[in-house]
Amino acid sequence: MLKKILLFLLPVVVFAKFGSFLSPEEAFKADAKVLANQNIKVTIHIAKDTHIYKDKTKFETTSKNIELKVVHEPKSKDLDGDKVIYGDAVYIIKITDKSNIKGEKDIHLRVTFQGCSDKGLCYQPITKTFNLKVDTSKLKKTTASANKTTKKVETKNEVDSIASTIKEGNLAVIIATFFLFGLMLSLTPCVFPMIPIISGLIVSQGEGVTTKKAFFLSLVYVLAMALAYTIAGVLAGLFGSNLQAALQNPYVVITFSAIFVALALSMFGLYELKLPDKFVSKVSQTGQGKGGFVGVAIMGFLSALIVGPCVAAPLAGALVYIGQTGDAVLGAIALFSMSMGMGLPLILVGVSAGKFMPKPGPWMTLVNVTFGLIMLGVAIWMLAKIAPVYLIMLLWAILALAASLVYGVFDNSTHPFKRTIAFGLFIYALALFIGVFSGSESYTTPLDKIGSTSQAVSTKKEAGLEFKVIHSIDELNDVLEKNKGKKVLVDFSAKWCTSCKEYEEITFKDSKVVSKMKEFVLVRADMSANSDKEKALAKKYGVFGPPVILFFDENGNYLKEKTIVGYLEPERFLEAISGI
Repeated sequence: MLKKILLFLLPVVVFAKFGSFLSPEEAFKADAKVLANQNIKVTIHIAKDTHIYKDKTKFETTSKNIELKVVHEPKSKDLDGDKVIYGDAVYIIKITDKSNIKGEKDIHLRVTFQGCSDKGLCYQPITKTFNLKVDTSKLKKTTASANKTTKKVETKNEVDSIASTIKEGNLAVIIATFFLFGLMLSLTPCVFPMIPIISGLIVSQGEGVTTKKAFFLSLVYVLAMALAYTIAGVLAGLFGSNLQAALQNPYVVITFSAIFVALALSMFGLYELKLPDKFVSKVSQTGQGKGGFVGVAIMGFLSALIVGPCVAAPLAGALVYIGQTGDAVLGAIALFSMSMGMGLPLILVGVSAGKFMPKPGPWMTLVNVTFGLIMLGVAIWMLAKIAPVYLIMLLWAILALAASLVYGVFDNSTHPFKRTIAFGLFIYALALFIGVFSGSESYTTPLDKIGSTSQAVSTKKEAGLEFKVIHSIDELNDVLEKNKGKKVLVDFSAKWCTSCKEYEEITFKDSKVVSKMKEFVLVRADMSANSDKEKALAKKYGVFGPPVILFFDENGNYLKEKTIVGYLEPERFLEAISGI
């Protein structure tokens, strides 16, 4: 009897509890219509105190040769970590017809969304289907006006444009485009350390280096470098891991710095670094001198991983495409083409080192010592990614002093030209020493703290930029929530990132840039530790490696089309952020 009473009362209790909630049909009403420019306008009418989730709203069609693209969507707001939409949600959808048959077509549009009531009830996903007629012959005529009205939405950042180049272009266009990107990357400071490495490898071969052999040695070096970047890039895209950051681990950096120190000491004649005689003998059986190619290939591979170019738009664009589509083959071709373009100047350097090689003599001792000093410079340059500025300045000062002594700064019999270089290095070394002990952090103006301390401090306060440092998604969301009504700039940076230091030393010290950036709340996403939280933050916004700069508007909306990837000089940086 009790059981029957409970079963009778259960519907009454449920109705009393949930009777105040709207039905799905009352909470959400959707309609769709075709506009004059043949775009589709979809409106989801959302009842009061009810919302839908932005990431669970989808638009699909079963119509053949028809593609849909959302070119306008409603503003969303954060609710418990999710992006939700209140009120009337209006979407504008652009149609692309890939068939050659023009005229009126029936478009079957399927709209799927899910929402919840603020009172605590969540509805099942809802799907609405609309049958619409679109005149596809008018699509081309209205493209210009449609683009004009949706310019802000359809604008792509550099990474997205490059990803589209891979996705939409044919193989020849992809190879040519990325080869050109590589040539442009070869002019960046990140590639410069490779020049003394490849030159040193060619010179160390001795008097038997012909132009032909110098060319093949250089080609092997560049091919190994290209192979390393192709493998690393494909793995990074497929597995979503920031291999570039992982390779900047302090232990890895110190290890490879030690390798370059060992190479330098061998150039000074303390010992001879070479592959085991048995191995060289075995490899050389197929042809004289082939053993040297193995060492060059190893150095090319390692150089690409450690002192290759910082992650910039071309590499990031390729990784975006690989990560989104899983097409590792096409992505690998793009990365390999880019690496070969980047390596072309290195091949020219290598060939010239062999072609214009003077006859052997006492000069070779000085050349070996010079390249040894350059190798030490590369080791210091690498350590700068993880070591404090004062220590790096001190190491550069010691190296400059040693170089000045080697070139005969106090030797009256030294050639005037060489002694002039030595004297310049000696003066610079002294300036660095003084700069270290006076608290300077500038390599270009190490004496800036001398005699103008108060003025320097005053200038720094006036022109300096203060960034709030974060490491996770939650921290960024917290900043965005607390700064509603303000524009936010997020700088993805790391201590080991060379181009990030260029931003600090050049772009972010420009007076016009400083003035413009004071319009934003400045946030620095520090990727130095490459922790799980940092990787999750980077993955959420498609950041494959610093420097990358994101922008959010006053409502906390991510302005993806304004994203900056790689280093920009002050003038270009100002152009990029104008209008935000």
